[in-house]
Formats: sequence, C-alpha cells, structure tokens
Amino acid sequence: MRGCFLDAGSMGGSLDWAPLETALDDWRWHHNSDAGQLDERLSDVEIAVTNKVVLDADTLAKAKALRLICVAATGVNNVDTDAAAERGIPVVNVTGYATPAVSQHVLALMLAHATRWASYDAAVKRGDWAAGEFFCLLDYPIEELAGQTLGLVGHGELGQAVGRLAEAFGMHVLIAERPNARQIRNGRIALPEVLERADMLSLHCPLTEDTRHVIDDTALARMKSTAFLINTARGGLIDSQALIAALRAGRIGGAALDVLDAEPPPADHPLTQPDIPNLIVTPHSAWGSRGARQRMLEGVAANIAAFGRGETPNRVN
Repeated sequence: MRGCFLDAGSMGGSLDWAPLETALDDWRWHHNSDAGQLDERLSDVEIAVTNKVVLDADTLAKAKALRLICVAATGVNNVDTDAAAERGIPVVNVTGYATPAVSQHVLALMLAHATRWASYDAAVKRGDWAAGEFFCLLDYPIEELAGQTLGLVGHGELGQAVGRLAEAFGMHVLIAERPNARQIRNGRIALPEVLERADMLSLHCPLTEDTRHVIDDTALARMKSTAFLINTARGGLIDSQALIAALRAGRIGGAALDVLDAEPPPADHPLTQPDIPNLIVTPHSAWGSRGARQRMLEGVAANIAAFGRGETPNRVN
C-alpha cells in the first residue's frame, strides 16, 4: 500500500520517524498541503495521514484509491467523517498521546494567572524591584490555587488528568454535564451551575454542533467576575467576540487560550491584539512536547499496522 503524510511538517523536529517509515513500503512525504494540491496527492494512495489538513466530501469523492484516513490527532473535525463512511473509508485517530503535556500546560496557565509571574518578571526587567523601598515587590495580586473551584467541561482522559493535578494543588473539582443534556449523570453537575460556581473553568470537550460557542455571552454572564477561563481544546468552543467584550469590561477575571478558531490566525485576529486585558494566548503548543509528538507518530504507525491486519480499533466513523 502507498501512503502520504499531507502535513508532516506540523509534527516539528527531533523525532524518530522509523516507526512510521517502516509501517509502509511506499511513502509520499509532504511538508504541508493546500486545498489545490490534494486531488493530485491523494490520487493514487491508499492511506492518507493528516494532522490538520482538511479532507472534505469533494476531496474524498475524487480520492478513488483511498482506503484509510489516519488523523494524527485526537480531534477529527478537519475530516468529513460521514462522507468517508459513505465511501467505506475508515477514519482513525490517536488518543492519550498528549495527556501529560496538555494537562501540565493547563496547570501552567492556571499558575501563571494565580502567581502573576509574567507581570513580576516584566517589573524586575523594568527596574521596579531595584528601585523599590522593600525587599519584595507585591504590586500584582497573588492567589493560591488551594481552595479554589475548578470546573471541567469535558471529562475524558485530558479532563480527568487535569482534575487529578488540580486536586493535588488542593482545588475542588466540578464536572459539568454535557450541554443540553436531558439528564444529569451521577457525579456531574449541570453546566449552568458549574459556570456559576467555578473560580477557574477548563474546556476539554470536542468541537461539535452541541459544543460550538458553548462559551458565549450567556455563559460568560453566568461566570464569576473573578473567574479564569482556559481553553486547550478547540477554538470554536468560545465565541471570540463575546470573550473579548467580557475581558474588556472586566466581567471575568481573565482567560488563557491555546487554540483559536483560525489556525494559524490572521495577523489581525481579534484575540491576538495586544490591548486585550488579562488574556494569555499560546500558539496551539500545549500538545507539543517531544514525548507527545513521538507517541503520536507511534500511534499512527500502530493504526496502519492494525489496518493491515483487518482491524480499525480507533475508528471514529
């Protein structure tokens, strides 16, 4: 079988590619692929690997040889899974590979907000400490995570890992029920109540029609004026304009985003503007530890090997 990796460059450097290279005898490696290149690149391959390249229904209809789509990620919203299923093409993903990296990134963002270390680092470099009267600077309010309440929207492997780390810091953890759920499962709390009670809210759910803009004007209005919002899942979970308005008006205490609704964002993306108060933005880097990226490659290779045995254990469609 022939395979192609449509955006191999998205995996970064310093990786051992041998597990994937040996999964097939014939590979076509592409640093990146735009929409205009897909028809040619998929014309004669049986297996396509994509991290974030979009494979829509029109593209899949023209890929006559395609037998398997491997998503080099957990989220599969860049692939029309229904169209693939109609053509009998399994779509498989990789789960669990980035749990240590993403969960520690979430805690790092929480700690950045609580300790205000970036503000203090900037103050020292400006000379504020050297010019101070006392041995310390306490110009920015410092909080303790212990005793605060963390709300989790999404309680899969990542949400659970973040919850465990939060509890190790002495936080109370609330697990939100799915949006628009008719029943509240044991151990879950209705989302509106979680929004009202949480000191920090972390999003870990997939992007679906039910979760798109789950954090909108209404949701933000329910949150505490001191609440801190974290999103390391998908940018479309948050209404960007609603969040900007809430931050500018001081209706919530702050936000930290590792994902945006367009990636890479245009230079004028509203959430990358420097004058938005109390906002931290990282460039979809939470998953990017070397260990996580290596596990991802090995997971894709395992999916290809399973397909060769007639198995699709991670099929999502």
